Amino acid sequence: MSQTPWYQDGLRFQCTGCGDCCTGAPGYVWVNKEEIASLARRISLSIEEFERKYVRKIGVRRSLVEFPNGDCVFFDPEKRHCTVYEDRPRQCRTWPFWESNVRTPAAWKETCEACPGSGKGQLVSVEQIVAQLQVIRL
Repeated sequence: MSQTPWYQDGLRFQCTGCGDCCTGAPGYVWVNKEEIASLARRISLSIEEFERKYVRKIGVRRSLVEFPNGDCVFFDPEKRHCTVYEDRPRQCRTWPFWESNVRTPAAWKETCEACPGSGKGQLVSVEQIVAQLQVIRL
């Protein structure tokens, strides 16, 4: 029998468009072959050229490169938005519903402190959260 998650009544989230999730400390934006192909098409590059310019290998995985300040390479700091939003990776699509963010109430509280849209806005059902968690494990 599966255990009922602590967020069984859902969690609130409404993106504010602040761009904070795309900026700041260095990290990884994991991408798979399909996402690389989609992003390459989006900016009219061959897959090989896209990988040379925008992807770094971390062990056997691939991550998008970042600007020296840690910002995502596809984040426009002046307009504060993603320049490839429609084709953004799964990792970006599922924020803030990553396993690491909803593992415990304390982890969610930290997420809410870091993200102005977390804990506010529309109620996201437990079913929707679980579906997001199954898209990618982070």
